[in-house]
Amino acid sequence: MTSYSKPTSLAKLNDAVLGCFSAFPPSEFIDHLVRYLGTWSGSDKLFAIVEYALKLLVPLLNKRAQLQKNAGLRKVATSSTAVRFSNLASTISDSRTLWRFWGLLSIIRWMVSLERSPQPTRNLLNIERLQGWSMLGYYPLEHLSYLVSHDVVPSRSTIDLSPFLAKKRSLQLNSGTLGVWSVRCWAFYVALQFAHLREDRMLLQAKYRTLRKVGLKSADKQEMQKRWNAYWSDLVINLANFPLAIHWSTGSKLLKHDAIVSILNLIVAVVSFRSGWQATALPSSTPAQPADELVEPVSAENTTAYDV
Repeated sequence: MTSYSKPTSLAKLNDAVLGCFSAFPPSEFIDHLVRYLGTWSGSDKLFAIVEYALKLLVPLLNKRAQLQKNAGLRKVATSSTAVRFSNLASTISDSRTLWRFWGLLSIIRWMVSLERSPQPTRNLLNIERLQGWSMLGYYPLEHLSYLVSHDVVPSRSTIDLSPFLAKKRSLQLNSGTLGVWSVRCWAFYVALQFAHLREDRMLLQAKYRTLRKVGLKSADKQEMQKRWNAYWSDLVINLANFPLAIHWSTGSKLLKHDAIVSILNLIVAVVSFRSGWQATALPSSTPAQPADELVEPVSAENTTAYDV
Protein backbone atom coordinates (compact mmCIF):
# COMPACT_ATOMS: atom_id res chain seq x y z
CA MET A 1 0.00 0.00 0.00
CA THR A 2 2.79 2.39 0.88
CA SER A 3 4.56 1.97 -2.47
CA TYR A 4 1.43 3.11 -4.41
CA SER A 5 0.24 5.98 -2.19
CA LYS A 6 2.75 8.60 -3.40
CA PRO A 7 2.38 7.97 -7.16
CA THR A 8 -1.39 7.91 -6.79
CA SER A 9 -1.43 11.22 -4.90
CA LEU A 10 0.92 12.78 -7.46
CA ALA A 11 -1.25 11.56 -10.31
CA LYS A 12 -4.33 13.05 -8.67
CA LEU A 13 -2.51 16.36 -8.23
CA ASN A 14 -1.47 16.33 -11.89
CA ASP A 15 -5.02 15.58 -12.96
CA ALA A 16 -6.39 18.35 -10.76
CA VAL A 17 -3.90 21.00 -11.94
CA LEU A 18 -2.62 20.06 -15.38
CA GLY A 19 -5.83 18.37 -16.41
CA CYS A 20 -8.20 21.04 -15.08
CA PHE A 21 -9.67 21.58 -18.57
CA SER A 22 -11.37 18.19 -18.24
CA ALA A 23 -13.99 20.01 -16.19
CA PHE A 24 -15.04 22.04 -19.23
CA PRO A 25 -17.38 20.43 -21.78
CA PRO A 26 -16.68 20.77 -25.53
CA SER A 27 -17.95 24.09 -26.84
CA GLU A 28 -19.56 24.47 -30.27
CA PHE A 29 -19.10 28.24 -29.92
CA ILE A 30 -15.32 27.89 -29.53
CA ASP A 31 -15.23 25.36 -32.39
CA HIS A 32 -17.12 27.83 -34.58
CA LEU A 33 -14.87 30.70 -33.49
CA VAL A 34 -11.72 28.74 -34.35
CA ARG A 35 -13.23 27.61 -37.64
CA TYR A 36 -14.10 31.18 -38.69
CA LEU A 37 -11.10 33.05 -37.27
CA GLY A 38 -8.86 30.43 -38.86
CA THR A 39 -9.74 32.01 -42.22
CA TRP A 40 -8.09 35.18 -43.51
CA SER A 41 -11.45 36.88 -43.96
CA GLY A 42 -12.67 36.00 -40.46
CA SER A 43 -9.59 37.29 -38.66
CA ASP A 44 -9.51 40.42 -40.85
CA LYS A 45 -13.13 41.28 -40.03
CA LEU A 46 -12.57 40.77 -36.31
CA PHE A 47 -9.51 43.02 -36.33
CA ALA A 48 -11.47 45.59 -38.35
CA ILE A 49 -14.16 45.65 -35.64
CA VAL A 50 -11.49 46.16 -32.97
CA GLU A 51 -9.68 48.83 -35.03
CA TYR A 52 -12.68 51.05 -35.70
CA ALA A 53 -14.19 50.55 -32.26
CA LEU A 54 -10.90 51.85 -30.83
CA LYS A 55 -10.90 54.78 -33.25
CA LEU A 56 -14.35 55.74 -32.00
CA LEU A 57 -13.28 55.45 -28.36
CA VAL A 58 -10.15 57.62 -28.72
CA PRO A 59 -11.92 60.99 -29.20
CA LEU A 60 -14.42 60.11 -26.47
CA LEU A 61 -11.63 59.36 -24.00
CA ASN A 62 -9.83 62.58 -24.94
CA LYS A 63 -13.05 64.56 -24.55
CA ARG A 64 -13.58 63.06 -21.11
CA ALA A 65 -10.01 63.95 -20.16
CA GLN A 66 -10.58 67.54 -21.31
CA LEU A 67 -13.74 67.81 -19.21
CA GLN A 68 -11.96 66.36 -16.18
CA LYS A 69 -9.12 68.86 -16.58
CA ASN A 70 -11.59 71.74 -16.81
CA ALA A 71 -13.19 70.47 -13.61
CA GLY A 72 -9.80 70.29 -11.90
CA LEU A 73 -9.84 66.50 -11.63
CA ARG A 74 -6.66 65.92 -13.66
CA LYS A 75 -3.58 67.85 -14.72
CA VAL A 76 -3.47 67.06 -18.47
CA ALA A 77 -6.20 67.26 -21.10
CA THR A 78 -5.19 64.08 -22.89
CA SER A 79 -5.91 60.48 -22.02
CA SER A 80 -3.02 58.03 -21.79
CA THR A 81 -5.49 55.23 -22.51
CA ALA A 82 -6.55 57.01 -25.69
CA VAL A 83 -2.92 57.16 -26.80
CA ARG A 84 -2.51 53.41 -26.27
CA PHE A 85 -5.79 52.69 -28.06
CA SER A 86 -4.69 54.90 -30.96
CA ASN A 87 -1.35 53.07 -31.19
CA LEU A 88 -3.09 49.70 -31.21
CA ALA A 89 -5.58 50.83 -33.89
CA SER A 90 -2.70 52.09 -36.08
CA THR A 91 -0.84 48.80 -35.65
CA ILE A 92 -3.93 46.80 -36.61
CA SER A 93 -4.53 49.01 -39.65
CA ASP A 94 -0.95 48.58 -40.82
CA SER A 95 -1.08 44.82 -40.26
CA ARG A 96 -4.37 44.43 -42.16
CA THR A 97 -2.86 46.23 -45.14
CA LEU A 98 0.14 43.91 -45.06
CA TRP A 99 -2.09 40.81 -44.80
CA ARG A 100 -3.94 41.90 -47.96
CA PHE A 101 -0.84 41.16 -50.03
CA TRP A 102 -2.33 37.73 -50.77
CA GLY A 103 -5.62 39.23 -51.93
CA LEU A 104 -4.47 39.46 -55.54
CA LEU A 105 -4.13 35.68 -55.71
CA SER A 106 -7.76 35.26 -54.67
CA ILE A 107 -8.87 37.70 -57.37
CA ILE A 108 -6.92 35.84 -60.05
CA ARG A 109 -8.40 32.52 -58.91
CA TRP A 110 -11.88 34.06 -58.91
CA MET A 111 -11.50 35.44 -62.45
CA VAL A 112 -10.23 32.10 -63.74
CA SER A 113 -13.15 30.22 -62.16
CA LEU A 114 -15.56 32.87 -63.45
CA GLU A 115 -14.75 31.97 -67.06
CA ARG A 116 -15.20 28.27 -66.35
CA SER A 117 -18.47 28.41 -64.44
CA PRO A 118 -21.84 29.19 -66.04
CA GLN A 119 -23.37 32.46 -64.83
CA PRO A 120 -27.13 33.04 -64.46
CA THR A 121 -27.14 36.03 -66.82
CA ARG A 122 -24.83 37.68 -69.31
CA ASN A 123 -25.12 40.97 -67.42
CA LEU A 124 -23.95 39.33 -64.21
CA LEU A 125 -20.98 37.78 -66.00
CA ASN A 126 -19.85 41.12 -67.43
CA ILE A 127 -20.37 42.91 -64.11
CA GLU A 128 -18.16 40.42 -62.30
CA ARG A 129 -15.58 40.57 -65.08
CA LEU A 130 -15.34 44.34 -64.65
CA GLN A 131 -15.20 43.98 -60.88
CA GLY A 132 -12.35 41.51 -61.22
CA TRP A 133 -10.39 43.88 -63.45
CA SER A 134 -10.98 46.76 -61.04
CA MET A 135 -9.48 44.70 -58.20
CA LEU A 136 -6.53 43.79 -60.40
CA GLY A 137 -5.82 47.52 -60.36
CA TYR A 138 -6.60 48.02 -56.68
CA TYR A 139 -4.31 45.45 -55.10
CA PRO A 140 -1.00 46.19 -56.91
CA LEU A 141 -1.45 49.93 -56.41
CA GLU A 142 -2.20 49.48 -52.71
CA HIS A 143 0.76 47.13 -52.28
CA LEU A 144 3.09 49.57 -54.01
CA SER A 145 1.75 52.48 -51.95
CA TYR A 146 2.34 50.50 -48.75
CA LEU A 147 5.90 49.56 -49.71
CA VAL A 148 6.77 53.14 -50.70
CA SER A 149 5.30 54.56 -47.48
CA HIS A 150 7.44 52.14 -45.44
CA ASP A 151 10.55 52.95 -47.50
CA VAL A 152 10.83 49.37 -48.75
CA VAL A 153 10.57 50.61 -52.34
CA PRO A 154 12.39 53.91 -52.98
CA SER A 155 10.12 56.81 -53.79
CA ARG A 156 12.57 58.08 -56.40
CA SER A 157 14.64 56.02 -58.80
CA THR A 158 16.50 56.59 -62.03
CA ILE A 159 15.71 54.63 -65.15
CA ASP A 160 18.34 54.33 -67.84
CA LEU A 161 16.61 54.90 -71.18
CA SER A 162 19.81 55.50 -73.13
CA PRO A 163 19.09 52.72 -75.65
CA PHE A 164 15.90 54.59 -76.60
CA LEU A 165 16.19 58.25 -75.59
CA ALA A 166 19.93 58.56 -75.02
CA LYS A 167 19.37 59.83 -71.48
CA LYS A 168 18.25 58.83 -68.02
CA ARG A 169 14.83 59.59 -66.60
CA SER A 170 13.88 59.97 -62.96
CA LEU A 171 10.81 58.08 -61.74
CA GLN A 172 9.11 59.37 -58.62
CA LEU A 173 6.51 57.37 -56.69
CA ASN A 174 4.18 59.05 -54.24
CA SER A 175 2.51 56.72 -51.74
CA GLY A 176 -0.45 59.06 -51.32
CA THR A 177 -1.13 59.29 -55.05
CA LEU A 178 -0.79 55.54 -55.44
CA GLY A 179 -3.18 55.03 -52.53
CA VAL A 180 -5.80 57.36 -54.02
CA TRP A 181 -5.69 55.57 -57.38
CA SER A 182 -5.96 52.19 -55.68
CA VAL A 183 -9.09 53.37 -53.86
CA ARG A 184 -10.51 54.70 -57.13
CA CYS A 185 -10.24 51.20 -58.55
CA TRP A 186 -12.07 49.91 -55.48
CA ALA A 187 -14.69 52.67 -55.86
CA PHE A 188 -15.37 51.37 -59.38
CA TYR A 189 -15.93 47.92 -57.85
CA VAL A 190 -18.33 49.35 -55.26
CA ALA A 191 -20.33 51.21 -57.93
CA LEU A 192 -20.58 48.02 -60.00
CA GLN A 193 -21.76 46.16 -56.90
CA PHE A 194 -25.03 48.10 -57.00
CA ALA A 195 -25.65 46.72 -60.49
CA HIS A 196 -24.66 43.29 -59.20
CA LEU A 197 -27.16 43.56 -56.34
CA ARG A 198 -29.88 44.59 -58.78
CA GLU A 199 -29.25 41.44 -60.81
CA ASP A 200 -29.19 39.38 -57.61
CA ARG A 201 -32.54 40.80 -56.53
CA MET A 202 -34.15 40.05 -59.89
CA LEU A 203 -32.86 36.47 -59.78
CA LEU A 204 -34.10 35.96 -56.22
CA GLN A 205 -37.54 37.30 -57.09
CA ALA A 206 -37.72 35.05 -60.15
CA LYS A 207 -36.61 32.07 -58.07
CA TYR A 208 -39.23 32.84 -55.44
CA ARG A 209 -42.03 33.07 -58.03
CA THR A 210 -40.97 29.75 -59.54
CA LEU A 211 -40.98 28.04 -56.15
CA ARG A 212 -44.39 29.51 -55.31
CA LYS A 213 -45.84 27.93 -58.44
CA VAL A 214 -44.62 24.42 -57.59
CA GLY A 215 -45.15 24.79 -53.85
CA LEU A 216 -42.59 25.85 -51.30
CA LYS A 217 -40.99 23.10 -49.28
CA SER A 218 -39.22 23.48 -45.95
CA ALA A 219 -35.78 23.16 -47.56
CA ASP A 220 -36.75 25.76 -50.18
CA LYS A 221 -37.83 28.15 -47.45
CA GLN A 222 -34.55 27.83 -45.59
CA GLU A 223 -32.55 28.32 -48.78
CA MET A 224 -34.51 31.44 -49.76
CA GLN A 225 -34.11 32.89 -46.28
CA LYS A 226 -30.34 32.40 -46.50
CA ARG A 227 -30.20 34.03 -49.92
CA TRP A 228 -32.27 37.04 -48.89
CA ASN A 229 -30.26 37.39 -45.71
CA ALA A 230 -27.05 37.46 -47.75
CA TYR A 231 -28.59 39.96 -50.16
CA TRP A 232 -29.60 42.43 -47.44
CA SER A 233 -26.22 42.09 -45.75
CA ASP A 234 -24.43 42.81 -49.04
CA LEU A 235 -26.68 45.80 -49.63
CA VAL A 236 -25.95 47.30 -46.20
CA ILE A 237 -22.22 46.75 -46.69
CA ASN A 238 -22.25 48.41 -50.09
CA LEU A 239 -24.34 51.36 -48.89
CA ALA A 240 -21.75 51.96 -46.16
CA ASN A 241 -18.82 51.41 -48.51
CA PHE A 242 -20.07 53.81 -51.19
CA PRO A 243 -19.52 57.09 -49.26
CA LEU A 244 -16.19 55.75 -48.02
CA ALA A 245 -15.11 54.98 -51.58
CA ILE A 246 -16.02 58.49 -52.75
CA HIS A 247 -14.40 60.04 -49.66
CA TRP A 248 -11.04 58.28 -50.09
CA SER A 249 -10.96 58.47 -53.88
CA THR A 250 -11.36 62.28 -53.72
CA GLY A 251 -8.52 62.75 -51.25
CA SER A 252 -10.61 62.44 -48.05
CA LYS A 253 -12.72 65.52 -48.83
CA LEU A 254 -16.29 64.23 -48.60
CA LEU A 255 -16.68 63.20 -44.96
CA LYS A 256 -15.63 66.03 -42.68
CA HIS A 257 -15.48 64.09 -39.42
CA ASP A 258 -13.27 61.07 -38.74
CA ALA A 259 -15.99 59.66 -36.50
CA ILE A 260 -18.31 59.23 -39.51
CA VAL A 261 -15.57 57.34 -41.35
CA SER A 262 -15.04 55.08 -38.34
CA ILE A 263 -18.78 54.46 -37.91
CA LEU A 264 -19.24 53.47 -41.56
CA ASN A 265 -16.22 51.18 -41.41
CA LEU A 266 -17.48 49.64 -38.19
CA ILE A 267 -20.86 48.94 -39.82
CA VAL A 268 -19.11 47.22 -42.73
CA ALA A 269 -16.94 45.18 -40.38
CA VAL A 270 -19.80 44.07 -38.10
CA VAL A 271 -22.18 43.10 -40.94
CA SER A 272 -19.36 41.35 -42.81
CA PHE A 273 -18.35 39.45 -39.69
CA ARG A 274 -21.97 38.43 -39.11
CA SER A 275 -22.30 37.17 -42.69
CA GLY A 276 -19.10 35.18 -42.44
CA TRP A 277 -20.13 33.78 -39.07
CA GLN A 278 -23.40 32.53 -40.52
CA ALA A 279 -21.66 31.10 -43.58
CA THR A 280 -19.28 29.01 -41.44
CA ALA A 281 -21.99 27.70 -39.12
CA LEU A 282 -22.60 23.97 -39.16
CA PRO A 283 -25.99 22.78 -40.45
CA SER A 284 -28.65 23.11 -37.77
CA SER A 285 -31.08 20.36 -36.87
CA THR A 286 -33.61 22.86 -35.55
CA PRO A 287 -37.02 22.31 -37.18
CA ALA A 288 -37.86 24.97 -39.75
CA GLN A 289 -41.03 27.04 -39.75
CA PRO A 290 -43.84 26.07 -42.11
CA ALA A 291 -43.04 26.93 -45.71
CA ASP A 292 -46.18 29.00 -46.19
CA GLU A 293 -44.82 31.56 -43.67
CA LEU A 294 -42.09 32.67 -46.06
CA VAL A 295 -42.58 36.28 -47.07
CA GLU A 296 -40.78 37.64 -50.11
CA PRO A 297 -38.87 40.84 -49.29
CA VAL A 298 -39.98 43.39 -51.86
CA SER A 299 -38.45 46.52 -50.38
CA ALA A 300 -35.57 47.61 -48.20
CA GLU A 301 -38.00 48.18 -45.34
CA ASN A 302 -38.99 44.52 -45.24
CA THR A 303 -36.03 43.06 -43.40
CA THR A 304 -37.57 40.04 -41.77
CA ALA A 305 -34.69 37.86 -42.91
CA TYR A 306 -31.96 40.17 -41.71
CA ASP A 307 -31.03 41.72 -38.44
CA VAL A 308 -27.95 43.86 -37.88
